[in-house]
Amino acid sequence: MAEGAAEAPAENGGGGGGGGDGDLGAGALERGVAPIKPRYLTTKEQFHEFLEAGGQEKPSQETKGGNHYDLDLTEPEAKRIRLEDGQAGEGAAEEAAEHLEQPQAQKRARGQNKGRPHIKPTHYDKNRLCPSVVQGSAAKCFFGDRCRFLHDVRWYLETKPPDLGPRCVLFENYGRCPYGVTCRFAGAHLGPEGQNLVREEVVPAPPVRNSLDKALQQQLRKRKVHFERAEQALHQLGKSHLPSPTPSATVPEVSGAESAPGQDDCDAQQPPLAPCTGTPPSSPVQTCGPLTDEDIVRLRSCEKRQLDIGGKLYLAPLTTCGNLPFRRICKRFGADVTCGEMAVCTNLLQGQSSEWALLKRHQCEDIFGVQLEGAFPDTMTKCAELLNRTIDVDFVDINVGCPIDLVYKKGGGCALMNRSAKFQQIVRGMDQVLDVPLTVKIRTGVQERVNLAHRLLPKLREWGAALVTLHGRSREQRYTKLADWQYIRQCVAAASPMPLFGNGDILSYEDAHCAMQTGVTGIMIARGALLKPWLFTEIKEQRHWDISSAERLDILRDFTHYGLEHWGSDTQGVEKTRRFLLEWLSFLCRYVPVGLLERLPQRINERPPYYLGRDYLETLMASQRAADWIRISEMLLGPVPSNFVFVPKHKANAYK
Repeated sequence: MAEGAAEAPAENGGGGGGGGDGDLGAGALERGVAPIKPRYLTTKEQFHEFLEAGGQEKPSQETKGGNHYDLDLTEPEAKRIRLEDGQAGEGAAEEAAEHLEQPQAQKRARGQNKGRPHIKPTHYDKNRLCPSVVQGSAAKCFFGDRCRFLHDVRWYLETKPPDLGPRCVLFENYGRCPYGVTCRFAGAHLGPEGQNLVREEVVPAPPVRNSLDKALQQQLRKRKVHFERAEQALHQLGKSHLPSPTPSATVPEVSGAESAPGQDDCDAQQPPLAPCTGTPPSSPVQTCGPLTDEDIVRLRSCEKRQLDIGGKLYLAPLTTCGNLPFRRICKRFGADVTCGEMAVCTNLLQGQSSEWALLKRHQCEDIFGVQLEGAFPDTMTKCAELLNRTIDVDFVDINVGCPIDLVYKKGGGCALMNRSAKFQQIVRGMDQVLDVPLTVKIRTGVQERVNLAHRLLPKLREWGAALVTLHGRSREQRYTKLADWQYIRQCVAAASPMPLFGNGDILSYEDAHCAMQTGVTGIMIARGALLKPWLFTEIKEQRHWDISSAERLDILRDFTHYGLEHWGSDTQGVEKTRRFLLEWLSFLCRYVPVGLLERLPQRINERPPYYLGRDYLETLMASQRAADWIRISEMLLGPVPSNFVFVPKHKANAYK
């Protein structure tokens, strides 16, 4: 999802009503550009001059209200003209041709930054203190004579970089910092001899659920974990429970969505084949060991824990930015349902710590699920059984919407929509081994004008899916057009009585209200939460929140505190928190404050021109330069190290 979010040109302009458009001036005529009040507009040069001067000098009023067609907008000129071909005619084509004759150096790179370096930083291992010393057991080193870490605390403190601040979040909240002398805020809890101080009233840190056990990790790495239920389910699917292609099993011909309700009523009375039928005593599958109730009586889909989230606000699983600290921010603002980032099933089966970290759940996440990505029934079913007995979740989601090439070319993500046989085996197999509901997230289809969702939804209901989320775009389309909510309305009837959530282009409570009018069970919010996480509050309170820059900075400060708790307060944890903060700032800079808009609400496909905010901080937060995002991070986490390099996932100006 994240790789396409940088490309959001508007096919339908700014949307909204036509009332008052005549008073908007140049801002109303610019397609895909947020209509900001003329007195706040400025030029690119004066915008950056204002930031470099620290907000001491403001441009003259004449330049602020000038024609911002000449600005270097976030969308390249050639792309902007191409979008207007249908209305601009030959004049636009001539302008586009003139622009293409300009030197290539003037073009601004857009889209996913596939050339970004993927280098694991090695400077963390230099002069690293031994973990046994950090944990206060220096007399007994974990590694013995082979230890390559430092044991001299005094020398470590002499060479350690200065503290980033006087307050340690972990020490203040829990009375003890587990990172001891390695903490970058250690001055708050170190004694005169370098000992780690502990307050008398120690509050135990709340346990983060779904952590990877070391013993289990070793078993996974040595392939000593057995998957009896998965093997049995796969055997059944391969033998008798995967019917040959027949008119009832193949893709149903649904011209619209009118013919679906009658069929749905019949299907609702008949339980699905594989998920609801347990293994009878006369099953041809040979088993060994004592006979238990589980062998005879298996949970049917109707007996599983129910997922009742109708009308709730669902935070989408967001790769990179949808981490645990960000989900805590969204929960505080009113998100009802949260889901972990997309996890690759093969990496989970291999016991990779980085992949298992995506499954962690905070105690505030009362309705929480995890999302799995895979292309084959055996790995997905085994992974589902593994998670079913090792982690605590309320549902498991299958990713059938990921559009990136790395996933698609391996047969996962959106590719499963064209691999119905494998898709069916995955859904049926996972539903048999899970004791929690199974959900699926799909797109309208793979190709732009070939919709598949309305055909798949009745089949998903039959295969055992408890809920489906439909993103109103195809893989080919990405973010070049608005989400097709009219098609989602048709799919609601095709999915009935299975709940269907809608997803796409929700950035205000008006957008959420219009989405609910299509008949969906609920809405999933993705990019809207990245641009303004307080969107959940706006939807629940039915208002526009003109949030101040100071309040937005407090949100970022809370994110850094949550990040230090989650990733650690040592050097590695601080820099990881900073990197995730910078990735989030690459989305936050697209938000336009309510008080600056000529017309409400801001549309998600409207990009802001250069403008000066009501104070310096508001202007700084509107910058789309990575160097300015670094400045915001330094307000919260102290100065960046000299060897710090940040290359955002979008082709913006990298910071070195």
